Amino acid sequence: MFMVNFWLAIGVLGLGSILWVELVRDFYHLLSHHWKPLYRLHVWHHRVFRQDLTAVSDTIYRQAHWRNDVPEALVMLMLGLVLWWLAYTWTPDMHWAALAGSVYSMVFLFGAIARGYGIKGADKLTDGTHLPGPFLCPPSGWMVNRSYHWRHHFDNQKAYYGGTLTLVDKLMGTALSLQGKTIAVTGASGTLGQSLLYHLQQRGAKVIALTSQEQTVTLSVNGESLPVKTFTWQVSKESELAPHLENLDILILNHGINVHQERTADAIAKSYEVNTLSSWRLLEMFLSTVRTNQDIARKEVWVNTSEAEVSPAFSPLYELSKRTLGDLVTLRRLDAPCVVRKLILGPFKSNLNPIGVMSADWVAQQILNLATRDVRNIIVTINPITYLAFPVKEFFVSLYYRLFSH
Repeated sequence: MFMVNFWLAIGVLGLGSILWVELVRDFYHLLSHHWKPLYRLHVWHHRVFRQDLTAVSDTIYRQAHWRNDVPEALVMLMLGLVLWWLAYTWTPDMHWAALAGSVYSMVFLFGAIARGYGIKGADKLTDGTHLPGPFLCPPSGWMVNRSYHWRHHFDNQKAYYGGTLTLVDKLMGTALSLQGKTIAVTGASGTLGQSLLYHLQQRGAKVIALTSQEQTVTLSVNGESLPVKTFTWQVSKESELAPHLENLDILILNHGINVHQERTADAIAKSYEVNTLSSWRLLEMFLSTVRTNQDIARKEVWVNTSEAEVSPAFSPLYELSKRTLGDLVTLRRLDAPCVVRKLILGPFKSNLNPIGVMSADWVAQQILNLATRDVRNIIVTINPITYLAFPVKEFFVSLYYRLFSH
């Protein structure tokens, strides 16, 4: 047992030292964007690449590594050695494990030096997040890939700071920038739709209202009525929105209907048409607009599937239609060309649910807080069971679809 605990402690110390230097790197990067002396060095890194991630010039590419990457790796190495010294002081029997972070930092240091000298092939071997070519997948959730890091260069330089892990961005709320994004919300005349539009607009997004109502959607901002660009559409006529979806960065599918206790044939057809098929058609139309690297990196679709995926809503047809939508989204996002998020929302007060417990305004704020931390399954509810049941359900359903479909 002693040996097991010893080697477990060694593993924790070694991995902890690597995590430590990764945190050092990300906070160094963050500081480089907010402290001018460092930014004068870091800006070379942003001068290097075109939008297709090809280098502007070999000279600038090499200089950027001497001015940014080498100093960054040296700071990682120095603070990694500080951690080793502390481990040597506190746990002399295991201090050598803390050198893992320093060795890890030296890999980055030697890679940066090799790129600075222009050694052939060093970029492909040591700088994977800056390689040109088609993006093979959307931005990753926990590990920084090319499409994730591309956004730091060409979406918002004050976000997406992660170098290898996205942990710091998740903690700081910089894993998704809404600033300047063109975002459309269906169900925009509803309580949650209007709250989402308001808080998106407050975060610098360019908002578009998609509604079945004829009148222009307006927001109350600082006591003034602010009209929102509004497009009217009807269920089963989603194709009319196709031209407007092309230029969107994010589509939020938020519309729905609740027939409460009805179970007639008409209620069944209406529930599935509005809650399931309409959202699915819009989802597919939006995914068809994802064609370029920029689209893969920037475009997203958020689908309000509701807590009814795993919990009773005391409205059987609402539950059935929303669960079907949820399962379709789970299946579709296995191969989706861009990020697809689910909104798993508990009972909030609205026209559909006048006895809801939560405030729609608060729910909208929590949705955006979690989205900017790159949470892919956004759960906002007062029901603690949902926080336990939904991840389990989603994991096994996703695994089943992955194994038995292609």
